[in-house]
Amino acid sequence: MQAGKSAKELSKEFGCCTKTILSWVAQASIAQAPKSSIKVGLTTAEGEELSRLRRQVRQLQMERDILAKATAWFAAKGEKISTPSSSS
Repeated sequence: MQAGKSAKELSKEFGCCTKTILSWVAQASIAQAPKSSIKVGLTTAEGEELSRLRRQVRQLQMERDILAKATAWFAAKGEKISTPSSSS
């Protein structure tokens, strides 16, 4: 560790398990790595962005599915959907 203490000593000092300390150290090294280097993991910010983007993808897929079902329903009814460009 950078402070010269072992993960076990730090875990006692901070009141958490050794695995947590090692995880924090790994995250810190990933976050501090130059952008040009190949990263094995994600920084906290990257993980949060990935989660946000996955939620957004799920939302967009759900909206697409709803629109497809609505389009199929209207097509089955035989009703023409009027749009501003088609009104003459």
